[in-house]
Amino acid sequence: MDLDEVAGRLYALPPSEFTAAREAEARAAKEAGDVRLAREIAKLRKPTVSAWAVNRLAREHPGELAELLEVGERLRAAWQEQNPDALAELTRRRGDVTAKVGRLARQDSGLSPAAAAEVDQTLEAAVVDADAAAQVRDGRLAKPLNYSGFAPAPIPRERPARRKPPEEKEQEARQREEAEARKAKERQEAEAAHKEWQEALDAALKEHDERAERVARLERKLAKARKRLAEAEQRLEVTRREERHARQRLG
Repeated sequence: MDLDEVAGRLYALPPSEFTAAREAEARAAKEAGDVRLAREIAKLRKPTVSAWAVNRLAREHPGELAELLEVGERLRAAWQEQNPDALAELTRRRGDVTAKVGRLARQDSGLSPAAAAEVDQTLEAAVVDADAAAQVRDGRLAKPLNYSGFAPAPIPRERPARRKPPEEKEQEARQREEAEARKAKERQEAEAAHKEWQEALDAALKEHDERAERVARLERKLAKARKRLAEAEQRLEVTRREERHARQRLG
């Protein structure tokens, strides 16, 4: 048993089952005498719901995920080659394939809107960044990915400058304002969702630490009680032996 094998099993589980399974795996490694592996297992982070949904894709829909990652690889290559025709076609495919894979991630997963947005964010990162693609392919994400660098986009062809009529300029201005308002709203929703999950995480960590300390206290008490029981059993055995000798001398 090695860390890759254990991680593969753990990150295939729903988040609600992860912690107990991780503790069981760490305990098994320790009992087998591999203390180093037990420590490494204990360090594995519980996945968020969105990370788990992406991990499911790698296991349950590997073909569709591979198609998306291939589009990303070809898109990055086309950008390096400065190929505008390939970039335009691959950008269109990117949208179609990303939407399809995103729908698969949402199936039977009960994702909240915020978690669904994190799934889309992770898939976009995997398309434009090779390192992110490798992490998504492995299916062992603990948290969603985000790419803030420059994303490949079609290279515009040079065209003669055209004077835009006023009404077109006004329409573009309105569209920009709507887009900015939509982004601001999405940002607020994402921040609210993050705050909610952060509070839930803090509460879960506090509960875990309290229960762990309670268990540790009970284990210490149990160890002391077992020691006292062993001492009592020893005194009982000595007393029985001495009583038996005394009875034999009477006979």
